[in-house]
Amino acid sequence: MELIKKIEKILTIKTILPSGWELKNHPDLQNDKEAVMVAVKNCPWALEFASAELRSDKEVALEAVKKDCLALEYVSDELKANKKVVIEAVKQSGLALHFASDKLKGDKEFMLEAVKRNGSALAFASDELRNDKEVVIEAVKQNGWTLKYASEELRNDIEVVFEAVKQNVKALEFASDELKKQLSKNKK
Repeated sequence: MELIKKIEKILTIKTILPSGWELKNHPDLQNDKEAVMVAVKNCPWALEFASAELRSDKEVALEAVKKDCLALEYVSDELKANKKVVIEAVKQSGLALHFASDKLKGDKEFMLEAVKRNGSALAFASDELRNDKEVVIEAVKQNGWTLKYASEELRNDIEVVFEAVKQNVKALEFASDELKKQLSKNKK
């Protein structure tokens, strides 16, 4: 009887779970790390159907977010505050920070690393860090468009705007009106 269960598990893992989504129909496998890893490798969103214990497993979470950064939504709250897990997601898209912990969004060291990898991460930084010149300059160096997420004060800072425009000339549209007026006066 034990061997039959093992064969059934192997068949399920090898034939059904490769689509990933089928994990939701197999509650008996939602706490089985081997089965969840197979599902997540093929469909990172399958993490949604894994047990709370496996959504708290760093190896499982990393596998999911490496494949699709938005799978970060389904990892445990503890791992949403884990720098290694979140930075893996941010490597693909700064949008992943939407699901990160507020603590990380306000952590200057972490946000510096995040915006260097993906400037759009600035969109999810704390207000304090969107007003931090060092963080904003790193973000606009990577992606000039992220000037739009900087504080009004920094959108009026010529050094910050310079770095943004150097990366993408169209970023000038996000400079403060005051700075744009100054620039247009100097054109004449």
